[in-house]
Amino acid sequence: MSFERSELAVRVYYEDTDSSGRVYHASYLRFLERGRTEWLRGQGMTHRDLAATSGIAFAVRSMQIDFLGAARIDDLLSVETHATTARGASMEFRQRVVVEGKALVVATVLVAAIKDGRPARLPVSLRQALAHAQGQER
Repeated sequence: MSFERSELAVRVYYEDTDSSGRVYHASYLRFLERGRTEWLRGQGMTHRDLAATSGIAFAVRSMQIDFLGAARIDDLLSVETHATTARGASMEFRQRVVVEGKALVVATVLVAAIKDGRPARLPVSLRQALAHAQGQER
């Protein structure tokens, strides 16, 4: 199962770096989160709308990250996001942070849909968007 991909351009600012001018490792987590948020927006949804219509929010359940290189201040990065699987209450994403064609970070992220602090089924609207995206890839 494979779904629509998205790319997000992110500029590295001073606040993203450590004293050496390289991106601090935790900053990559924020970049990846932004990538997943923009992926969701590309499906025609926002976190705010999902919360308002279904009470659903997403929580990261697990994350595997390989740090392969370091971005520097002022670099223009591309955060590539691809949903690979969707189950009843979870989705898996493959993500990369790339600069000038070189992967700096590769991550696999499992997010869980939650409602009132408990696992919840993915909203119908999201499942339909994913099914539509999958149909376009065939």
